[in-house]
Amino acid sequence: MIPRTLFEPEHEAFRHTVRRFLDEACAPFHEQWEEDQRVPREIWQRAGALGMLNATTPEAYGGLGLDRRFSMVAVEEVARAGLSGLSGFNVHDICAGYLINFGTEAQKLEWLPRMASGEVIAAVAMTEPDTGSDLQAVKTRAVLDGDDYLINGAKTFISNGTNCDLIVVIAKTGNSGKGSRDISLILVEADRTGVSKSRPLRKVGLHAQDTTMLFFQDVRVPRVNVLGAEPGQGFYQLMKELAWERLSIGILAIAASQAVLEQTIAYTRERKVFAKPIIEFQNSRFKLAELKTEVVIGQTYTDRCMELILAHELSPQAAAAAKLWCTELYSKVVDQCLQLHGGNGYMLEYPVARHYLDSRVNRIYGGANDIMRELVARTL
Repeated sequence: MIPRTLFEPEHEAFRHTVRRFLDEACAPFHEQWEEDQRVPREIWQRAGALGMLNATTPEAYGGLGLDRRFSMVAVEEVARAGLSGLSGFNVHDICAGYLINFGTEAQKLEWLPRMASGEVIAAVAMTEPDTGSDLQAVKTRAVLDGDDYLINGAKTFISNGTNCDLIVVIAKTGNSGKGSRDISLILVEADRTGVSKSRPLRKVGLHAQDTTMLFFQDVRVPRVNVLGAEPGQGFYQLMKELAWERLSIGILAIAASQAVLEQTIAYTRERKVFAKPIIEFQNSRFKLAELKTEVVIGQTYTDRCMELILAHELSPQAAAAAKLWCTELYSKVVDQCLQLHGGNGYMLEYPVARHYLDSRVNRIYGGANDIMRELVARTL
């Protein structure tokens, strides 16, 4: 309806490469990955070789030094293909952003090249069993002991939790009582003594995306592992990167919505009820027309937000609105499209059923949508 003008030819060429890789190397095996509850490390390395991991990482640190639109393409294509197990790529990309923007030179050289290649898989240990969106209330603590920190605590819902080699841990390092000033991000190697991982958590959806709890018992790490080497900056670092994280969730939701809508239109053209295709019923056409209109609106907004990202002008509130609108729409699109499939929509052999399982969590992670409403409300 409205042509997209965001991308240049090089972005579309990258899209073609990514799409071919996903269709040939990932889609045929995703069902097995769901059984295994993880994506093989080989796929991470092959994705790294194609530039799908951390495309925006500067060339000096092993990346391609490309603009954020390449990350957007990767997110869109994973969502288009319905390969929810690869959503961990986005978490990995967010971890790279922390290092690129706030890491010391030594930290960048140590981790970014291996992250770009897929040799090292990264995770963010943010949420705790008793702490959700309120990051200032985290209980995991890092206590200075000479030149080291001793870390104790537990984290949950950790994407890439099984595969991860590097963990960006949100922990309290101070006792000022000023909340955000006491928070630091600490780089913790997953093989350090005292780090342990739970079995994969049993989830409603995202079955191929490895998600665990992480436990830290007297984990000793050198103080130079504090991101940026300056404690007390963690909350600021998190807030600076949350705009992209939330926009990327919105991008995923809109791309997935578009894919489900296209699949449903194709289904309703083929499936007949009372001797005529479902799409020939006015109720079906009107529902699909409404969904298409809303998806186009969401796409236009996310594209505009990406333009602001490129100009370093995207506000946290605008990103929150993108996450809120797009993820709510994704759930709506999936629900109505499943209804148009009838009983087949409840069968996992149809993509819409898998989207039904996978879509719901988008309204929770990256900050629950009720928190997004609060952030937008502050602009009133």
